[in-house]
Amino acid sequence: MTRKYLVAGNWKMNGSLKANAELLSSIAAKTGEVAGVELLVCPTAVHLESVGKLLPAGVVLGAQNLSEQTKAGAFTGEILGSMLTELGVRYVLVGHSERRSLYGESDLRVAEKFKAAQAQNLVPVLCVGETLEERESDQTEGVLTRQLNAVIELCGIDSFANAVIAYEPVWAIGTGKTASPEQAQQAHAFIRGLLSKRNATIAGSIRLLYGGSVKPDNANELFACADIDGGLIGGASLKAADFLGIALAAQSLST
Repeated sequence: MTRKYLVAGNWKMNGSLKANAELLSSIAAKTGEVAGVELLVCPTAVHLESVGKLLPAGVVLGAQNLSEQTKAGAFTGEILGSMLTELGVRYVLVGHSERRSLYGESDLRVAEKFKAAQAQNLVPVLCVGETLEERESDQTEGVLTRQLNAVIELCGIDSFANAVIAYEPVWAIGTGKTASPEQAQQAHAFIRGLLSKRNATIAGSIRLLYGGSVKPDNANELFACADIDGGLIGGASLKAADFLGIALAAQSLST
């Protein structure tokens, strides 16, 4: 089954009105060269509106987080899913490792955010992955099973027909370390296999992204793996040349 590559930039807590405009302008100059790849940028919440107005053709808007709440109310500092769709947001990250580790988001809360995203016609990018300690103690598959099952139990397997999964080994995020293509493929194959036990069609069509120090010089080797359909890019997405280099690697494999 053919799955279109997705290269998603997670800008994290970076950017300014000027810097974002310059970055998007540089990306716009080259987007025509990666027409066969879907490009996504996820700026900070305060920059969503301004970035949305400057998006080059072929680039879609994503958010980094949303509330699990489904109705407006007294939830200071939170962002309702409908507020994102109103700004033209199409994708939203849920369960990024930094949200889980720094802000204590449980598997259940991540699942609730996944459900809230889909209730507003947002495509959730579900982030899963293990820490170094968990990998070294052979718990990778157990962690992935737990994180995925939390969403399956709350939302059902059919919900993955309109979702993306990003495997991000926590030990490789922002550290300069990258899972080897063999390690990455093994984890992606496990995720697809787990979903396939419940619905083979959905498992075959869902896009699985790799996240964890992806760069132009390793993107081709990672994206060539059978079950890797693109990347969730952190630091490299803040440099137009790097982000586009990664996208071009995907483009070269899609033709």
